[in-house]
Amino acid sequence: MTCEQLKDDYEMYSLGLLEGEEKSEIEAHLSRGCQECQKYLKDALAVNALMLSHAPEVVPPSRLKRRVVGSVGSPRAGWTWLAALAAACMALIALWISVERADTQRTLAQVTADRDKLAQVFNFLNQPETRQVNFGLNEAAKPRGNVFVHQKLGVLLIASNLPPLDAGKTYEMWVIPKGGTPRPAGLFRADARGTAMNILSGEIDTSTLGAVAVTVEPEAGSAAPTSQPIIVAPAA
Repeated sequence: MTCEQLKDDYEMYSLGLLEGEEKSEIEAHLSRGCQECQKYLKDALAVNALMLSHAPEVVPPSRLKRRVVGSVGSPRAGWTWLAALAAACMALIALWISVERADTQRTLAQVTADRDKLAQVFNFLNQPETRQVNFGLNEAAKPRGNVFVHQKLGVLLIASNLPPLDAGKTYEMWVIPKGGTPRPAGLFRADARGTAMNILSGEIDTSTLGAVAVTVEPEAGSAAPTSQPIIVAPAA
């Protein structure tokens, strides 16, 4: 049988309910290291775990246990190792499911955060009161991009061509009042292409804002700049 023909049997197989030719075929495919069938088994385990996680908990009556044990008789001593093996397999499956679920939850949280951030950026750029200042337009080897300022929404930085960071370092944005001291405005990192985005949310006095700057700082950030700025964008 082909992998595609066995696809719908994996949920039954993962529950130990499949018998006969289909079970033998699946085990033969898995023993050969078939990547497609391994994926089907992984998906089936995930589906069953999801179904079981939503099933209501029911405590069976004690008479049901007695009837089941009575119907199959006393377990044979020679089967003890099989029971231990089955328990070990179930423990491994439970561990795999917990890891997969944790990965899925982290991925979902990241996707949600990215979506919310993009919505915030879109709202920022869509406001008629937003002012834009560009930097680095005529300097090909240096960071370039735009700073957007909105009195009620804050400051948005979109930059490209950022240099790679050494280990233990991060980028830090600063807002610099006219004639004043730089204030921390958020830590951020660039992607593999050197592109980054950072938002300082909240009201800001645009009449006293002199510039927006970026420096390279220790990973935990700094209360004041400790290196020369790689970006300085006048706010006016």
